[in-house]
Amino acid sequence: MARKKPGGTPATVALTRAGVDFTLHTYAHDPRATSFGHEAAEALGVEADRVFKTLVADAQGTLVVGIVPVTRQLDLKALARSVGASRAAMAEQSTAERATGYVVGGISPIGQKRDHPTVLDESALAHPSVFVSGGRRGLDIELSPTDLVALVGARVERIARPEH
Repeated sequence: MARKKPGGTPATVALTRAGVDFTLHTYAHDPRATSFGHEAAEALGVEADRVFKTLVADAQGTLVVGIVPVTRQLDLKALARSVGASRAAMAEQSTAERATGYVVGGISPIGQKRDHPTVLDESALAHPSVFVSGGRRGLDIELSPTDLVALVGARVERIARPEH
């Protein structure tokens, strides 16, 4: 993977400043798409379990970022436990957008407006590289999961469950 020059989104700027190797992947986002992550996997021609979605939850008043494969759902109870809370609920879309500085469907775990406790599903470590949003729809970042953990200070735990 190659380093990219500064510019672009806050995520790409943060990666470049940190000296992290990454690759940007772009695709034509279809505004009618109902699953941004599955759309990205298909458009980029990669296994969907390597594409991770970034979700924001409210764990008893604390916003928490959960990063899970697009093929699975965020287990809110597991996410709450990982940050010492008894329960969590998905944050309102407007809250997530204000807290991260990104729009839903383009929320990156990297370069957010504020630091939030972040938890990466342990399945990420099974892959040499994973894909996360680059900060806008149609832009994904490929990087090693260990670099992602180090960059955002994530805990690694089982926080994903099968889709229903």
